[in-house]
This record gives sequence, structure tokens and C-alpha cells, in this order.
Amino acid sequence: MLKYTISLFFLLTFYAAFAQLGKSAQDTVTYKDRYGLRVGIDVVRPIYSLFSDEKKGFEIVGDYRIAKRLYIATELGYRDQTRQEDFFNFSTKGQYIKIGVDYNAYKNWIGMENMIVVGLRYGFSTFNQTVNEYSINADPFVPVRTETDKTTYDGLNAHWAELVLGLKVEVLHNVFLGVSFRGNTLITSTQPENFKNLYVPGFERVYFNDFGFSFNYTVSYLIPLYRK
Repeated sequence: MLKYTISLFFLLTFYAAFAQLGKSAQDTVTYKDRYGLRVGIDVVRPIYSLFSDEKKGFEIVGDYRIAKRLYIATELGYRDQTRQEDFFNFSTKGQYIKIGVDYNAYKNWIGMENMIVVGLRYGFSTFNQTVNEYSINADPFVPVRTETDKTTYDGLNAHWAELVLGLKVEVLHNVFLGVSFRGNTLITSTQPENFKNLYVPGFERVYFNDFGFSFNYTVSYLIPLYRK
């Protein structure tokens, strides 16, 4: 009986040690997320440029993952746009850059890299405004007079803050489709004499109280650099 008891004791000890070793081996197997640079373009602006002479431009987008849910993000682009208002027609031409951070509010399954984006941006633009024509109607009994002498205001700039809400979905390996909505508020801008900045490249249309909004629709590609 003692011999069998000792044998059973060693058998159970061996089994426990083997099970613990297996469990430790399983615990050390972890999934490593991909970290890298994602670059792409806004697909709407080139389409506008093909079908309209009054809306031209492009935008390049990018982000770099710095933590599990945190990304450094940027957009840079160019706009050349003509707008018709009630009493005047004007053109805006210039470039812009935005830089900030994105937070991924979506908890992915293992192996997925989709995003619900909540982000902030600082935007800066340099541009010029050209008043193409304007109408004068000071007296209702006098016919409207239209002035067509163009006036250009150079060396303008604007600074603004931007709240970003959007989605990014991996549709093919390393290929992402994205859409985002941006709510903007001007911090400061240089105003032309006798004319208000009603459109700022990157900010888009300036509404009352210096508020605005914009959208973008992007296709981007992830360049994996390492796993973590």
C-alpha cells in the first residue's frame, strides 16, 4: 500500500508540474498589434476637379500609431474655389495643413484594425482672395450696377481648431476606407480690407460666429513597421 501511495504521489506531482508548464506556455502566447504609417488621399476633391472649373484641389491624409488606441494624424492640401454669393463673386486659392491626434473608440477583435475616430486638430492656412465682381444696389429706384474690376488680396492666413468624428474600416489587406465629419471654429484670421473671409482652404465655408464644418472621404494604405 505504501509503495502504491508513493507511486501515486509522484504521478500526481508530475502531472501537476506538466499542467503548470503547459499553462505557462499558453500564457506567454500573445497577439501583437501592428504599428506603422497609414497614408492616403481624399477621393472627393479630385472628382470635383474633373467635373467643375470652380472647385479644384486635393488632400493627402496620414496617421501614425503611437499607442494601442492613440494616433498622431495630419492632413495637408490645396484649394482653388470660386463661389457666388448674393451680390458678389469671389475666388479663394491657397494651401493648408492640419495636425493633431486621433483616439480609436472602437475595441477591435483580435486581428481587426477598424476605428471609430474621435480627434482634435490644429489647422493653419495661407491663401489669397479675389473679388471677381460685385453688384451695387444702394437705391431701389436705380438699376443694379455690376462692377467687374477684379481685386486680389494676398498674404492672408487663418488659424483654427477642429473636432473630428469618423470611421475607418479595413476593406482589403492594409487598405482602409474612411469618412469623417469636422466641426471647425476660427481662432484668428487676417481679413482683407472691406471684405470678409467667407471661405478658407481647409476650413471650408465660414459661417456665423466664425464656425464651419467639412467632410472628407478617404482611401488609405497601412505600411506596417513593427509589432507591439
